[in-house]
Amino acid sequence: MAKDFFHQTAKNALIKDQWLITHDQFNISYGGVNMAIDLGAEKLLAATKGKHKIAVEVKSFLEQSSAIYEFHTALGQYINYRTALQKEEPDRILYLAVPAKTYDSFFCLKFTELIVEENQVKLIVFDVEQEVIVKWKT
Repeated sequence: MAKDFFHQTAKNALIKDQWLITHDQFNISYGGVNMAIDLGAEKLLAATKGKHKIAVEVKSFLEQSSAIYEFHTALGQYINYRTALQKEEPDRILYLAVPAKTYDSFFCLKFTELIVEENQVKLIVFDVEQEVIVKWKT
């Protein structure tokens, strides 16, 4: 399966944020359907003596003219992956990772904000040049 253009960038940003990448393609199956989420990661939480586990679907949104089309695809994948994770790995939280430029130009639009809120999409916003996470939106 082809990786998104900013796959490695998002992965590097997670590593800089002290996440351990446990899967560089997180395969999950449910109800006879096989799916592949881009990344699986975990972070040791000292305060609770436990682990925080996430799965991350990276979307590059390179074609600003078709951002809504890419958003439709990303949202559909997100909902499907989240449903499978809730059944198979309920302790793992799904995030959609998007570049900061896309977040600032598209995800801040009133329509997109409404859809993200109504569908409870959790976001990781990353800076492409610096390869760092600039925002967690839960």
